[in-house]
Amino acid sequence: MIVEFEDSALCDLYELGKSKEYKAFSKNKIKVIAYKQIVDLMMVAENIEEIKLLSYLHYEKLKHNYSGYSSVRIKNGEIERLIFKEENDKITITLIELSTNHYGNK
Repeated sequence: MIVEFEDSALCDLYELGKSKEYKAFSKNKIKVIAYKQIVDLMMVAENIEEIKLLSYLHYEKLKHNYSGYSSVRIKNGEIERLIFKEENDKITITLIELSTNHYGNK
């Protein structure tokens, strides 16, 4: 699939492993490696169905404020999710959600 980055900071994070906008995320090298691996998986996937088959990514269509977007978990057991928009054979990566209250975590 074709993967595009809506935000240059996300592209920097993928290509350089660091980003000023995602500074806190950049400090955790394990999460940066996991982020790069997910983007690589998206690039080699033929379609979104292949990504859905990888259960550890916890793929989901989003609702409410993020209607029209989808997300995958960046690292299994972690809260951060990669939010993207899917259109035919193209994925546009929008942002990394660094929310600690996702899924009602307390």
